[in-house]
Amino acid sequence: MFGLGTPEIILIAIVILVLFGAKKIPELMQGLGKGVKEFKKASSEIKNDLDTNNEDKEKKSSS
Repeated sequence: MFGLGTPEIILIAIVILVLFGAKKIPELMQGLGKGVKEFKKASSEIKNDLDTNNEDKEKKSSS
């Protein structure tokens, strides 16, 4: 995973804890989770739209 080992990940976690404090981290993670969920939803909708358009084009070309 990007060449990061356990010591580097622990160091990053400590820096985040110091910068944001223990009370803000759950709020940040909740916001991050919502953002990832919205991104996945949007990408899924785009994929479905593209698949539908491709199917429509195939039906028209075979007619």
